[in-house]
Amino acid sequence: MRLRTVEETRAYGSRLASRLRPGDLLVLSGALGAGKTTLVQGIAEGLKVRGPITSPTFVIARVHPSLRGGPALVHVDAYRLGGDLEVDDLDLDASLEESVTVVEWGEGLVEGLSDDRLEIHIDRESGDDARVVTLRGVGPRWADTPPDASQE
Repeated sequence: MRLRTVEETRAYGSRLASRLRPGDLLVLSGALGAGKTTLVQGIAEGLKVRGPITSPTFVIARVHPSLRGGPALVHVDAYRLGGDLEVDDLDLDASLEESVTVVEWGEGLVEGLSDDRLEIHIDRESGDDARVVTLRGVGPRWADTPPDASQE
C-alpha cells in the first residue's frame, strides 16, 4: 500500500482500526521518521480513544482509554528497550486481552506476547512524504489478512 501524504497515513490507520478488537497486538517497524506514530494517530482516531497521541519514546508506554466504551489503546515505543527483560517489566500481557496494543520498534521483542499479531512495516520513499506500508498477519486471527486489508 502506497500512502502519499501524512493525512493518507492517518486515514489508513483509521480504516485499519475498524478491524481491530480487544486482544489485538500490532507490531510496527520502520526507520526513524517513517510514519509509525502518524499511523498510530489514525488508529487512535478510529478507535475513538482519548489523546493526544504522541511518540511515547521517553515515557515508553501510554494507555489511551476509550471515549465510547471500546477497547483502550496501549501505545508502546520499544526503541529504548534493551531486551526481553525490559519488555517484561512493562507488564503488557496484563492488559493485552482487553486492549489494542500497538508497539513501535517492537520487532524481535514482543512477538512472545501473543500467537496472533499484525506486523506493519513502513518505508518512507525518498524525496517526498510517500510511505509504503506492508502488513503481515501472524496466527489464526490474521491468517486471512491481505496486505491491503485496511481498505475494506
